[in-house]
Amino acid sequence: MLPRMTLSEILQSTYPLPEASLAKLLALAEYVELPKGALLFRDDQLARHIYVLQRGLARIFARREEREVTFWFSAEGAVLVSIRGYTEQALSYETIELLEDSALFRLDMPALQELYQTDVHVANWGRVLVERVWLQTEQQLLARQFRTATERYTDLLRQNPQLLQRVALGHIASYLGITQVTLSRVRAQLKQPPSA
Repeated sequence: MLPRMTLSEILQSTYPLPEASLAKLLALAEYVELPKGALLFRDDQLARHIYVLQRGLARIFARREEREVTFWFSAEGAVLVSIRGYTEQALSYETIELLEDSALFRLDMPALQELYQTDVHVANWGRVLVERVWLQTEQQLLARQFRTATERYTDLLRQNPQLLQRVALGHIASYLGITQVTLSRVRAQLKQPPSA
């Protein structure tokens, strides 16, 4: 778990804001604590808020029939947003579920959109936020298309080793685009010493 960041630090890490613009953005934030299992928003609903995760862990996923596909995990310092709801004010494709008891800041999306119209610095912050989410989505898509299951798992171990302690293996398998059986095989292969 990362050290707890302040809301100002998290917002400034997305895009540096002048003090006056930062103050306007901070004024929109409402602190909330939510339990493990809480849904920040669901697929097929209109997302009305953006969340900033100060403490805790979230899973972003989509559900189709009986199957869930995990897109990514977000930990301390992340900004949680439905991109479709944010950019088009349309129903979300994804659901965001808290995997741990969490402390968050909630920003009202319509109020944020209004602030974009009056403060170019806050508008730039919002643009950079969306660019980062799109880049993360593209990287995940490319990894699923061009990297093996073992490569994707070792990438996860290298980039986010703490996730294995905090997330159920079924969710990790879904994130990697593999079954739990394949994940078990990959983990077993990696535990074996290299053959001489």
